[in-house]
Amino acid sequence: MKQTNSWQKWTLIAIALLFFSVVLLAPLLTVFYYAFEQGIRLFIQAISDEEALAAIWLTVKVALIVLPINIIIGVIMAWTIAYFNFKGKAILTALLDLPFSISPVVVGLMFLLLFGLDGLVGKWFIDHGFRIVFAMPSIVIVTLFVTFPLIVKSLIPTMTAQGNSEEQAALILGASPWTLFWKVTLPKIKWALIYGVILSNARAMGEFGAVSVVSGHIRGLTNTVPLYVEISYNEYQFLAAFACASLLALLAIFTLGLQNIIGWQQQRKIEKSLHSRSA
Repeated sequence: MKQTNSWQKWTLIAIALLFFSVVLLAPLLTVFYYAFEQGIRLFIQAISDEEALAAIWLTVKVALIVLPINIIIGVIMAWTIAYFNFKGKAILTALLDLPFSISPVVVGLMFLLLFGLDGLVGKWFIDHGFRIVFAMPSIVIVTLFVTFPLIVKSLIPTMTAQGNSEEQAALILGASPWTLFWKVTLPKIKWALIYGVILSNARAMGEFGAVSVVSGHIRGLTNTVPLYVEISYNEYQFLAAFACASLLALLAIFTLGLQNIIGWQQQRKIEKSLHSRSA
């Protein structure tokens, strides 16, 4: 019986490793191979191109705008859902999954129909000197749409499990809302918040479908790194495409590493809490 179980175990492990190697590891290594195939000098030259730098800087700017908004809205929504009961709470919670359920291309189309020249409110903005579609504002808006649930969904389980008894005690003792958040709530949720920020940042910098629809693909102005990779590859500029693609791959690896570190920190905190309670 033990030999049978051992055979099944190693067979399943081999299948999992084979799938991981073929579907995940091999494509990832291929990107890095072609990015550095012609040497580090040409790699640096490729990512230092004027259009590449513009795409990288735009991607960073969008992330720097989106992340603070996501953090503020994410904490407010998570606090509301975790600590309060109200009519429509189940609907609000369900709506958090909407950006994950809709195709990013459809998301871009929705905002194009809303803010485009022939959209519901697009003409009003253009008449008043505000350009939304085919400009940076539309890229920020669609990126917000596809990323904001990540922080909320990272915070809700932690806040629900920990409860709000400490916040209530602080209010009774006369703590101000600002002190309450910084001294009581934030230390409790910091690892879950960091986890959500990392996921949100990775998604914001790697978003393609929604941004592709609303950006207009204007060279040097509205092309983010994923769009620049696609354009470079379609124009047979393979080194430029793979060089910038490797930057996105490095971001993914960095995100994965931070996720594991934070997961380890959270697990350590839980074990320490359980140990102190049992003692």
